[in-house]
Amino acid sequence: MKGRVKVTIIGAGNVGASCAQRIVEKGYADVVLLDIIEGLPQGKALDIQQSANIIGFNSIIIGTNSYEPTAKSDVVIITSGIARKPGMSRDDLLNINQKIVSEVTRNVVKYSPRCVIIIATNPVDAMVYLALHESKFSRKRVIGLSGLLDGARLATFIAEELKVSVEDISPCVIGEHGKSMVVIPRLTLVKGAPITLLLPADKIAKLVNRTVNGGAEIVELLKTGSAFYAPSAALAEMAEAVILDKKRVFNCTVRLDGEYGLHNTVLGTPVKLGKGGAELVGEIGLTPEEKTALMNSAKVVQELIGVMKLK
Repeated sequence: MKGRVKVTIIGAGNVGASCAQRIVEKGYADVVLLDIIEGLPQGKALDIQQSANIIGFNSIIIGTNSYEPTAKSDVVIITSGIARKPGMSRDDLLNINQKIVSEVTRNVVKYSPRCVIIIATNPVDAMVYLALHESKFSRKRVIGLSGLLDGARLATFIAEELKVSVEDISPCVIGEHGKSMVVIPRLTLVKGAPITLLLPADKIAKLVNRTVNGGAEIVELLKTGSAFYAPSAALAEMAEAVILDKKRVFNCTVRLDGEYGLHNTVLGTPVKLGKGGAELVGEIGLTPEEKTALMNSAKVVQELIGVMKLK
């Protein structure tokens, strides 16, 4: 992998392995897939690599149980941690995943001190704050998966309802990646037309509620797992925007330094992703009702941050 762009994915479960597959198939980077379970990342990496001749990509993917092969990664995607089970909220994951993400982040900094970190581990807002605390990186270099995924779910439901192409929908979801996420219907557009002009209020409310519970719906259906196809697609798009310096604007989780009047907390908001990571953190003009909802979302995240008792 010497001289190539390198992406490390920590956690070889469904999200991590699917993300690895998406990235190597695009061909813009080599991938290191790391997991603590012996044989798991090696086996999945070998299986993905053996599809290269069929699909036609030249990227290299390797699996490992140690951090040495991850050295000098350009982007590190953290998916490690336990996944939700039926009846479990993201908040229930906090104590276990705090220990995991702390250790992982320290190793990432040791071996790839110049990388951009993308967090998928839930509760993602708290985990981004934790990774910032452990890494001492600037907020540009630690971002999390949130509104890009939540918005994709909303777009799917709108497309089904209106019988239109999902490609023509621009969703707007900010705030916490969880129950207090803020869906903004007036800024969710179908080819420039807000859905507030296309659907009645009661129907919009149902679509918003389904979006808020989008991850839980999949957990209940799967019984023994959680979502991974859509999350891995979102992570791959974020990584691509950074590696290829695409300057794309996604709703991502980032530390707020004055945006919306908030400090020292982490929430989803529009972010321009490029070579430097979160190169620009945007702020949406909100109505009083939307601002109240966002403040409630911030309160939820701040409570989680407080539970972690970081020094």
